[in-house]
Amino acid sequence: MSRLRRGLHRAWRWIRIQALFTHGRELELMHRAMGFATLALVTLAPLLIVVAAADPLVQGGFASWLTDGMGLSGPSARVVTDVISPPHNVIGATSAWSAVLLAVFGVSFGGSVQNAYERIWGLSAGPWHRVWRQATWLIVLTAYLYQEVATKAALHGSQRIVLSGLSGVLFFWWGQHFLLGDQVRWRKLLPGALATMIGLAGLRAFSYLVFTPLIVTNALSYGAVGTVLVLESWLIGVGFVIYGGALFGRWFCDHHWMPAHLRGHEDGDSGEAGEPEQDEPL
Repeated sequence: MSRLRRGLHRAWRWIRIQALFTHGRELELMHRAMGFATLALVTLAPLLIVVAAADPLVQGGFASWLTDGMGLSGPSARVVTDVISPPHNVIGATSAWSAVLLAVFGVSFGGSVQNAYERIWGLSAGPWHRVWRQATWLIVLTAYLYQEVATKAALHGSQRIVLSGLSGVLFFWWGQHFLLGDQVRWRKLLPGALATMIGLAGLRAFSYLVFTPLIVTNALSYGAVGTVLVLESWLIGVGFVIYGGALFGRWFCDHHWMPAHLRGHEDGDSGEAGEPEQDEPL
């Protein structure tokens, strides 16, 4: 029994899962996920609605983007479409000033994601003039979401799964590196991108099993408000997965990617610039 306890203790020390939980509490992961959902609904969704309405190729507008991301179909997809679908004249009613405001609000969403990544990797906040990075990230995010919906009709089964997984890993891998101003090496960001996509796949399955019937039930009980509450809950899950995936990636790199003495040797000998000294292990 004592050998078993010692073995379990050594396994627990090797896994070091407590460090992951500790950093999650310090980051206030759930609080940030709720902030992500609120900003996504208030600042990002209006911009995507306008972009989706201007697209002549993908029918259904932003509602089709949303139902595809949540994995909805049938009555639940129709309920979301009835609540989310904008008027047909949304493009004509959008002035140049409104478009500018939508873009500014979208950039603020990118700034929130950038701030979370900086906290996860222990970096100081970037200067204000790096707002161009947030704007570029927002454009690439829109393009990524667009191709996800556009390939729905063209590809099926394993082909779409492979393309969606590969494009998602590339986006979240590049997105962290770009928003962090190239301060963290590419190889350190790959585990977080992989973890994020695995988490999003799990969230999609959860959404299909839980949110699909829940949306119909809430729509009958509470009307449009009930549907919006389910959508907000899903967005909270998305924020939790995106930030949690990046957090897991750093934890994995710090404790399991390579031995500590090799990490220190590699960082000291590498010619790559921009690696901050404050990038301490969790």
